[in-house]
Amino acid sequence: MRITSIKAVPISYRVPEGQNVRLGIGRAVKRDAVLVKVATDEGLVGWGEAHHGRCPGAIAKLIDTTIAELVVGMDAMNVVGVWQRVYQMQLASHGMGYAAAMALSGLDLALWDIRAKAAGWPLYRLLGGTSKPIKAYAGGISLGWQAPESLAEEALGYVAKGYRAVKLRVGDNPRDDLARAAAVRKAVGDGIEILVDANTGYTLEDARRVMPGYDDLQIGWLEEPFPAQDYRSYQTAASFGLTPLAAGENHYTRFEFTRLIEDHAVSYVQPDLSKTGGITETMRIAGMVHAWKLSFNPHTSATGINMAATINVLAAVDVPGYFEGDVAKHNPFRDEVGGIPYSVDSNGCVTPSEKIGLGVEIDEDFINAHPLIEGPCYV
Repeated sequence: MRITSIKAVPISYRVPEGQNVRLGIGRAVKRDAVLVKVATDEGLVGWGEAHHGRCPGAIAKLIDTTIAELVVGMDAMNVVGVWQRVYQMQLASHGMGYAAAMALSGLDLALWDIRAKAAGWPLYRLLGGTSKPIKAYAGGISLGWQAPESLAEEALGYVAKGYRAVKLRVGDNPRDDLARAAAVRKAVGDGIEILVDANTGYTLEDARRVMPGYDDLQIGWLEEPFPAQDYRSYQTAASFGLTPLAAGENHYTRFEFTRLIEDHAVSYVQPDLSKTGGITETMRIAGMVHAWKLSFNPHTSATGINMAATINVLAAVDVPGYFEGDVAKHNPFRDEVGGIPYSVDSNGCVTPSEKIGLGVEIDEDFINAHPLIEGPCYV
């Protein structure tokens, strides 16, 4: 089965005024994604999602030109061979680095969609997994920098929907971050896990100041206090308290995860299937994570494609951690690109779809109605 075409489709929508969550990377004004459509000479079509990298037009252009030229004509079943060709020609030497990793991720997801469709199986089964409940937390672009009372009310709403864990956006300043976390802990009680995500917004001194408070509040993890490549700060901050550190959504390929893991600073590892190299590379990273007795908790991206793929992967690994549920009030990319990709049960868990492939049926009319909007998604 040969690949006959590869097409990137950058899409956008404006966040409705009044729903602009503010977090460490800015105020959300629109959401972007890059979908990847792969066609074959046997009629099977696969869909993937490449992370937009805050510049979706550039990622799409890379896929439509260089990536397509490298890969069209190759065996669609040879996902490892395709992965290695793109890696060697675009990541390893004189290439586009992280942009190429995101582009490759979308292509890889689409090829796994094709493989599972050819087998007539849901993806998790093709990966060697089984249908099982995966615990989920309320995350995505939500629970941002707002008044403590408002944040607590929002968190209670997600608990009422079944979530047994919520993730707050911190990285504002130590005083306000601790006040928000304390308000949520008081509201939800001790039976709900609270996680926090600084979106790389802390200095070492910030981390030193907040850690005792996070320890007292029994915070489950402090995510991305520093930029991904600031390995030394992660190592230093790991000694500031008992709250474990989490990172990985901005690390690319197993080679960066090797350093992250071997530094012994991070306990919760969070690769994003649409950024780090797709399903092929994420499964390799999951094996490393489990070998080091760490916790595997993928970060999710913008659309139902990534979310459905992530649940399938979690159903196929040894010891799955959390699935990140996108609980944004308005996200048509989650709900309408391919249909709502998951639901949370009363125990706060999700399960993979029994549909073949990734389990989503792409609505191309919806995609065509949401063309790329130029400009930044956070301001």
